[in-house]
Amino acid sequence: MDKHGWMSVHVLFYESADDVMSRVPAHYPGHRRRLSEFKARGELRLVGVFADAQRDGSMAIFSTRAAAEEFVAGDPFVLEGVVRSWTIKEWHEVADEL
Repeated sequence: MDKHGWMSVHVLFYESADDVMSRVPAHYPGHRRRLSEFKARGELRLVGVFADAQRDGSMAIFSTRAAAEEFVAGDPFVLEGVVRSWTIKEWHEVADEL
């Protein structure tokens, strides 16, 4: 919880490299193992691609910024150029207040 009492999570946005779909298969097994590791540790909440992954990329929601940064640092998609760039943004979940 932050100072307002909101649940704070960190959203990782990936911008796809050119021709992302041809790059994914070679590196997906390692990426998937990393996702599974962070999910098992309770640090990865959700992950997925947008409907047009080439244009819009993908996102994942982590419990902490440190977890998101650790994930990126060892993700084969980042290390092998499947991802052009990435951004982490803090997000406040307020749905419980509605």
